[in-house]
Amino acid sequence: MDELLDELSQYAAVETDVEFSKMTTLRIGGKAKYIVYPETSVGFDAIMRTIQKYGVPYKMLGKGSNILCSDDPFDGVVIRLDRHFDEFYFRDDGVVAQAGCSIITLAYEAMKNGLSGLEFASGIPATVGGVTYMNAGAYKSSMSDIIEGVFVYRSGRFEWMSNQDCRFSYRTSVFQEHPDWIVTAVQIRLKKGDPKEISDLMASRRERRLSTQPLDYPSAGSVFRNPDTVPAWKLIEGIGYRGKKVGGAMVSEKHLNFIINSDHATARDFWTLASDIQTKVKAQYGIELRMEVEKFNWR
Repeated sequence: MDELLDELSQYAAVETDVEFSKMTTLRIGGKAKYIVYPETSVGFDAIMRTIQKYGVPYKMLGKGSNILCSDDPFDGVVIRLDRHFDEFYFRDDGVVAQAGCSIITLAYEAMKNGLSGLEFASGIPATVGGVTYMNAGAYKSSMSDIIEGVFVYRSGRFEWMSNQDCRFSYRTSVFQEHPDWIVTAVQIRLKKGDPKEISDLMASRRERRLSTQPLDYPSAGSVFRNPDTVPAWKLIEGIGYRGKKVGGAMVSEKHLNFIINSDHATARDFWTLASDIQTKVKAQYGIELRMEVEKFNWR
């Protein structure tokens, strides 16, 4: 009898032995032993206490759009909030959204409510929790520009943290330093705008994404953070890696800062190619390319 499964099932729907390749946009990764979908804050708290009781590892996972999971099995618990923690509440100057809410959905709902500020996020395939954790951004805007507060579960209780307490910077936040501090909701500041103007801007940016990004292949989005002096894609172009392949992983010819899963790539294929790019760029330009994609479950 699996005692952990039995106890987790008291608090949430649980699936077992699901491959990360089915839970990530890169379509890569080994099997996760348990996947839980908490429905309430009380259930979430009970799940966290159960995980602590059994001493098993766990991972929060949203849309899986910025992560490279290893090919190895993960004998732990994956917690997903996108099934039930997905409600949002608009007000005159913004919105409070639960962490499992799609940021794309939220951007479009904000547009319908005549609220501007989320247009930059309307093409990011992630949850509110995920974009907060990464301080995701686009078009010279980022989540830290509009977040007022973050509702966090830490040390066995829920509490609000201010924007300043989150220590946001380029593609980083305090939550990356403290993975046990879990984002459960976010308060976002928006401003009044014309719905048609907002919609037109979102549509133009969608067309731009379609024309410049390899959206017809599985990927994890931009692989490397842009250095201060030059975009990462230019450095990759400079080392001659346009279309470079390792196994089923390939540098996109459409956008060189994307490594796509072109043909049943493994995590090792992806990591070998990414590491090779870092080595070549360092040797040729003296620049350290930092991974934007998170590695998970690597030994």
